[in-house]
Amino acid sequence: QLQLEESGGGLVQPGGSLRLSCAGSGFTLEFYDIGWFRQAPGKGREGVACIDSSGSLLHYADSVKGRFTISRDNDKNTAHLQMNSLKPEDTADYYCAADPYSCGSSWSAWAGYWGQGTQVTVSP
Repeated sequence: QLQLEESGGGLVQPGGSLRLSCAGSGFTLEFYDIGWFRQAPGKGREGVACIDSSGSLLHYADSVKGRFTISRDNDKNTAHLQMNSLKPEDTADYYCAADPYSCGSSWSAWAGYWGQGTQVTVSP
């Protein structure tokens, strides 16, 4: 069974940090671009960050530049999203996706494999 699984979400105070992980099973992530997306209550899905299969191309949404860092560890078949200086507006369900050749293209172009999401709540 081919799947992605996110972990690392939770409740954090404004200004705090969280590190999300995305683990692949049943397939090898190293051949795929990895993207992180989020969806806040009552809002549409938003692309947050992506990294290409080689790890040389990184792309971030303007809303998270300088605060979030995407990375990947192909040896462990995982990807991560380090989130620092979190704000209440970062509250959302966060999803990872794996798709070939999608990083740097339109966020809406991502198809491929998707995880079930992990919830992030930023609140005092």
